[in-house]
Amino acid sequence: MSKAPARASQSKSQIYIGIGGWTFAPWRGVFYPDKLPQAKELEYAASKLTSIEINGTYYGSQKPESFRKWAREVPDGFIFSLKGPRFATNRKVLAEAGDSVKRFYDTGVLELGDRLGPVLWQFAPTKKFDEPDFGKFLELLPREIDGRKLRHVVEVRHDSFCVPAFVALLREFATPVVYAEHGKYPAIADVAGDFVYARLQKGNDELKTCYPPKQLDAWAKRLQLWASGSEPEDLPRVDDKPAKKTPRDVFAYVIHEGKVRAPAGAMELIERVS
Repeated sequence: MSKAPARASQSKSQIYIGIGGWTFAPWRGVFYPDKLPQAKELEYAASKLTSIEINGTYYGSQKPESFRKWAREVPDGFIFSLKGPRFATNRKVLAEAGDSVKRFYDTGVLELGDRLGPVLWQFAPTKKFDEPDFGKFLELLPREIDGRKLRHVVEVRHDSFCVPAFVALLREFATPVVYAEHGKYPAIADVAGDFVYARLQKGNDELKTCYPPKQLDAWAKRLQLWASGSEPEDLPRVDDKPAKKTPRDVFAYVIHEGKVRAPAGAMELIERVS
């Protein structure tokens, strides 16, 4: 029997590592055991990982019962991150996204309870940085609902965001930017909030571990540095000003185009940071 991942404890910061979604046919017989019922796939994935990024919420609304069901199927300490709806981010004027943001939370997101982690607001590669408009969008994001504190992170994919003004805006709203390890999109490692969110997208399905051991070691070290309050010196930052040194939760997702070996890569990282 393989070793179960270490769960969250009462320390100041946690490192959560996982994959995007859990329903993917090529994982059957590779990550998922043969003959495992599809209805048991989330439960199985959650026994091996410490987080999952839910993608379905980007494309359409989910039902409260779905959120409750997912929360029941994962163990204590497991955290979901969710993609915010595209209807909020794929628009010319972001300041007009208020209704879409409200509808998203009205679908029952909070039914995840203590399994609810950050909401990822992902922008199209064509979306350019407009400081006043982007600031208005950040203002629209609820920081608390019914006494429950909420976390938000943005993923930008246009080089116009690689300016100190963008980082300053994020820090004003204490909203992190995704560190995207990607062949095409900008990589911004500036720390802007009380957690760090990384999407690792250069995995290789020809490797059983998704990444070579040296790269896995390097990523584990970076995740641990972030969690301790430090910043990796080998990742690109836009602003020279370092963030305040304080322990931070870290969310890291192994996501690449083929993604067959993504679960293996995530489990390798969990082993290294445990």
